[in-house]
Amino acid sequence: MAEVKRVKTPQEFITDFLMGGVSAAVAKTSAAPIERIKLLVQNQDEMIKQGRLATPYKGVTDAFARTYREEGLVSLWRGNTANVIRYFPTQALNFAFKDYFKSLFEPVVLVGALEGSFFASFLLGWGVTIGAGLASYPLDTIRRRMMMTSGAGVHYKSMFDAGSQIIQKEGTKSLFKGAGANILRGVAGAGVLSLYDKLQQVMFGKVYSGGSG
Repeated sequence: MAEVKRVKTPQEFITDFLMGGVSAAVAKTSAAPIERIKLLVQNQDEMIKQGRLATPYKGVTDAFARTYREEGLVSLWRGNTANVIRYFPTQALNFAFKDYFKSLFEPVVLVGALEGSFFASFLLGWGVTIGAGLASYPLDTIRRRMMMTSGAGVHYKSMFDAGSQIIQKEGTKSLFKGAGANILRGVAGAGVLSLYDKLQQVMFGKVYSGGSG
C-alpha cells in the first residue's frame, strides 16, 4: 500500500522554515569573507579601470591582507546582510514550502493525462524554483554590488541605500540583470527535485495527499 505523505502541520511548517533559514544564514555568514575576496580578485581588472583599486592583487592571500589592512575586519562581511536576507526565504522555501506547495498543486495540476508525468512534475518544480529565485534576485544584485565596493569606491551606507541608488541611477530593471541565466540554471535543480520525487514513488510508494492522516 502506498504511503500517503500528509500535508505538514503549521508547527512543522514553521520549524522547517526556521531551520532552513537559520542554516542558510549560518552557512552564508561563515563563507562571506571568502566569497567577497573571490569577487574582488575576479573583478580586479574592472576595478582598476574604474579607479577603485590602485594595484592588482598578487593572490587571494594578498587580497585578504590588503582588504583587512585598508578597510578593517568587518569589511570582509560587506553585503552579508543582503545575502542572508536573500537566502533565508530561499532556503526556507526549499525546506518548508516544497512539500507543502506540491501537496497543494499536484492534485490540481498533475491530474488526468499529466498524472505520474515526470515532465509535468519537472515543470511544477521549475516553477517553484523560478518563483523563489525571482523573488530574491534583487537582494542578490544588491549583495554583489556591496561586495564589489572597495577602498575609496565605497559609497553605499547600507543595503537599503544601495538598492535606492541602483534604482535611481539604473532603473528597477537593473535589479534583475542576469536573472535569465539564473532561471536557466534552475533547470538542473528542478530536474534533481523531480527525480527525487519519482524515486520516492518508485522505491517507497510515497504519494501526496491533502489529508492529515
